[in-house]
Amino acid sequence: MSATNGPQPVKLSLPLEYQQHLFQELRAEDELVILARGLGLMRLVTNLLHSYDAAGNNLIVIVNAEDRENAWIGEALAEHAAISMSPKARGLTVVNTDFTSVGAREKMYAQGGIFSITSRILVVDLLTNLLDPVTITGVILLHADRVVTTSLEAFILRIYRQKNKDGFLKALSDNPDPFTTGFSPLATMMRNLFLRKASLWPRFHMTVAQSLEGKKKAEVIELEVPMTDAMKEIQTAVMECVEVSIHELKKGNSGLEMDDWNLDSALLKNFDVIVRRQLDPNWHRVSWKTKQIVNDLTVLRAILQSIVALDAVSFLQQLDTIHAAHSPQPGSTRQTQSPWLFLDAAQTIFDTAKRRVYTGKQKAGPDTNIDSLRPVLEEQPKWAVLGEVLEEIDRDLYFEPVARDDSNGTILIMCSDTNTCRQLRDYLQTMHVRPRTDKVVEEFHDPEEDKPSAAFMMRRKLRNYLKWKREFAQVSATLFTENQRALSGAIDPRTGQARGRAPANKRRRVRGGGMVGGGSARLDNGSLAQYFEKPGEVADLIAEVQITEEEAKQKEDIVADPLEDMDDYYQMYEMKDLVVIHAYDGDQDEHVLEEVKPKYIIMYEPDASFIRRVEVYRSSHNDRNVKVYFMYYGGSVEEQRYLSTVRREKDSFTKLIKERASMSLVMTLDAHGVEDPQEAFLRTVNTRIAGGGRLAATAQPPRVVVDVREFRSSLPSLLHGRSMVIVPCMLTVGDYILSPSICIERKSVSDLISSFKDGRLYSQAETMFQHYKSPMLLIEFDQNKSFTLEPFADLSGSLSSVSAANPGASDLQSKLVLLTLAFPRLRVIWSSSPYETAEIFERLKAQEPEPDPIAAVQAGLGGGAAAMAVDEQPFNMEPREMLAAVPGVTPKNVANLTLETENVKEVANMAVEELEPLVGREAARQIHGFFNKDLIEDDD
Repeated sequence: MSATNGPQPVKLSLPLEYQQHLFQELRAEDELVILARGLGLMRLVTNLLHSYDAAGNNLIVIVNAEDRENAWIGEALAEHAAISMSPKARGLTVVNTDFTSVGAREKMYAQGGIFSITSRILVVDLLTNLLDPVTITGVILLHADRVVTTSLEAFILRIYRQKNKDGFLKALSDNPDPFTTGFSPLATMMRNLFLRKASLWPRFHMTVAQSLEGKKKAEVIELEVPMTDAMKEIQTAVMECVEVSIHELKKGNSGLEMDDWNLDSALLKNFDVIVRRQLDPNWHRVSWKTKQIVNDLTVLRAILQSIVALDAVSFLQQLDTIHAAHSPQPGSTRQTQSPWLFLDAAQTIFDTAKRRVYTGKQKAGPDTNIDSLRPVLEEQPKWAVLGEVLEEIDRDLYFEPVARDDSNGTILIMCSDTNTCRQLRDYLQTMHVRPRTDKVVEEFHDPEEDKPSAAFMMRRKLRNYLKWKREFAQVSATLFTENQRALSGAIDPRTGQARGRAPANKRRRVRGGGMVGGGSARLDNGSLAQYFEKPGEVADLIAEVQITEEEAKQKEDIVADPLEDMDDYYQMYEMKDLVVIHAYDGDQDEHVLEEVKPKYIIMYEPDASFIRRVEVYRSSHNDRNVKVYFMYYGGSVEEQRYLSTVRREKDSFTKLIKERASMSLVMTLDAHGVEDPQEAFLRTVNTRIAGGGRLAATAQPPRVVVDVREFRSSLPSLLHGRSMVIVPCMLTVGDYILSPSICIERKSVSDLISSFKDGRLYSQAETMFQHYKSPMLLIEFDQNKSFTLEPFADLSGSLSSVSAANPGASDLQSKLVLLTLAFPRLRVIWSSSPYETAEIFERLKAQEPEPDPIAAVQAGLGGGAAAMAVDEQPFNMEPREMLAAVPGVTPKNVANLTLETENVKEVANMAVEELEPLVGREAARQIHGFFNKDLIEDDD
């Protein structure tokens, strides 16, 4: 199918100048487009696809699209086709695992259209010529930032470009960060994408700036909300814990590059990824303390976010959960728990969080040790500001009604996640509810009581928290008792108490240590102890926040969730009367703006990409007025994270612009980014020809039969890159067939461990020996990890405690030894990376004939010579079925037993040495053990 060159006369929905310019540029040539997040990448993609869809007679393939993006593209193409009334438009067809029929896919490809295909299905269809690359009009690759040299997407593009040099290729991304890490990252990515041109569109691009800052901008009101003193104190303490943790990491891992390990970088979303990526190559060798600190950094960063996101009660509950998860077991030492719990800052975090919810006061009476708790219930400062903003909007609409426009007048509140949405919904529903315990005379009415307040919501949350804490304390006490029993041994039958239990007056005080105002207690090893309120304290708190008569009279819909019973609450509302609360959702936010058409937007939490979406929305609709309230906590991590995100994106685009200006073209690539055929030919020449081997440049390239499930790994792509023909098949025996005699089972380290645990590896090795002369086990390590297993342990005595029947009872080295003992002829290949594996395969195939894909598929399916010979003989099926039920007898080895023995009695009387040549060592041991079980028991 041939592509239509010029732009089609179709109606597009690209009103802004930079969108139109970028569309024309994409239509004209192949390129990599990197667009700033929030500038409408998906709108550009849908318009580009519609231009090809309306032309008809095209076969367009979309690669790397997510499910939600497929839904967006499908709806947009249908809408465009309805508006433009294009008779040739077919819309989008999604090809995923639901399309199991090969014939159905082949018929769809032949008819043409726009297809979004998952990478695993697409690469197999291209290799099997189910989808001929020559017939593809063009490929559109989304999320180009995720493509690396060994990814399936790079494999797909290589196959496409090798066989189709006329089709177009467009790659798009709205994440510039991955293009700036490493050496010449942009040039490397361009080679992976087979492209020669990069088009960069940051927010500060002149055309973008003119489009968004033109005729009329949205009115933006910035609201800096100060944090409470308690919030500042907690934030400072958490930052201190983070700083100490980073210092400990640096001290324990001095050999790594740690320029980015600082407090500023810790605020970024991907800081955990940066640290883990640098530690990952030697992760199995790093100390326990380092691993614990890395996990603690994730927890501490989550606490930083929760300070500004959660209410005081929910934040305290989260801290209780974190503390319980990181608390030591009874009898543990200081080295077995989170180091940050030993810091004074940790005590500040927990004590201050409690003071935000409740505080203690001394009771009058003879017992001065008894204290009472009273609720504090500190409100989030943003709540009051949000209520004031809504009241201001109501006053403006009443006293100064604006001229009618195309907007709906809806108020849209945007926040970070669904939990915050739920929190704001509860607050808005209850902010004017006044829980009163005393009767108030109306002539002495206080105007301050009309201000928005979260007292009703917070009291309800505290009641729920106290109930949860009581149940939590019961569970904790039960676990503590069980752990103490486990540590001290069995229960003494004379006393009914656990043996070795310390006397009551000598026991360590673990719970309920200290008053809230006096600081949390610490365990003997120095870490914070879990605090549980005394029953009397809980009773005082419940009495303070019990449901009052006024609250009981409130309408049920204030505290109920309308979504639980839609029939009772469903009714039609005017859009101008609605307050819509929505969580940030990436590109989907464009749909929210277009459907809601808000006149007022309240950004409860800052988000750089959403600000640009509002700019695009306002600039695209001159007939809609938008007023934006931008809220943030001044001097908080929230503000610093927002500023860091904006600065990081700007720096990334600046680096890309500089690299593009100095980037030289790779001369071995043609205009389509495809390697010169002469260069490809020279790469296939084997310069080490010895012993009369095959010719240097063979007429047929080497062939490898690969199991389709192996396309999850990068090895098939690397083999294809070494000019091997990849034949994907559904294999029953082995993963890679290099020749009629060489079968290889590939295992990553994690897969190797799991295969030993379930015994799967033994059956796989046994099956390979039945069908191939030279079975091999490939143990392949990750390229970015150290080329070694965990440190070798003392193997003395380990082999005596483990057997092939129970391979999970020892370490990995012992299991490997047992495997080689069970299968002495099994060859084990150690490979440091997929790159090394591809080179090993090339050497193994140097003197071997090519494999037969049909024979490889038939192996293990009962279609082999042995199985056919059995079926041709007039055997009695009943003894054979009886034999098949014996442990160790499989559908693969039952044929050998049936051919080589006269009856079941002969098999039962055979020794292990006689059975081993027929069924293998492990199966022989199981068969012999089954028939001689009674004799063994009698001897015992």
